[in-house]
Amino acid sequence: MTWKNPVDRWGAISQLLHWSIVVLLTAIAVLGLYMVDLPNSPDKIKLYSLHKSLGLTLLGLLLLRIGWRVYAGAPHPVAGTPAWQERIATATHAAMYVLMFALPVSGWVLNSAAGYPLQWFGLFNLPRIVANDAELHELAESLHEAGFWLLLALVLAHAGAAFYHHLFQHDATLTRMLPRRRAPPSDAPENRHVV
Repeated sequence: MTWKNPVDRWGAISQLLHWSIVVLLTAIAVLGLYMVDLPNSPDKIKLYSLHKSLGLTLLGLLLLRIGWRVYAGAPHPVAGTPAWQERIATATHAAMYVLMFALPVSGWVLNSAAGYPLQWFGLFNLPRIVANDAELHELAESLHEAGFWLLLALVLAHAGAAFYHHLFQHDATLTRMLPRRRAPPSDAPENRHVV
């Protein structure tokens, strides 16, 4: 078994990183949308802390994924995909990576500018990256929110394109990011010939 991505599909590590980021982004988004409308309370502070910790985890996973992509390469484009679709897919992926990096960083900036401590799951504190600044806090908060909605739109377009390719183009765009199904053993009932 090779650790790098084969030419026809994404390897197991790339798949694990991809789907871990999908789950993490979903959790961060649901939590973020839920917590903003809560009244101020100790529970709200706990949810904000969890949101921040998950965002920092996303940043770490994203850096790991980029490093793995550089090391492991990428499979060849799916045969028959028009060049214009490849260009759109490449631009969409690049924009998603930029936003997935920008969202935790903007969150870190708005947290620092507000003067709040930033901890990772209560285990250790991260340094402030800017001084207290109300205007910068407001700007970072606006960018954080706008970036979220833009990322959500891109993720939905990305998922929609994968399903379009799977359901209508009948190609491997979606399935090459899914674990391979094992072939049934040669003595399985569906492989036995009836005489």
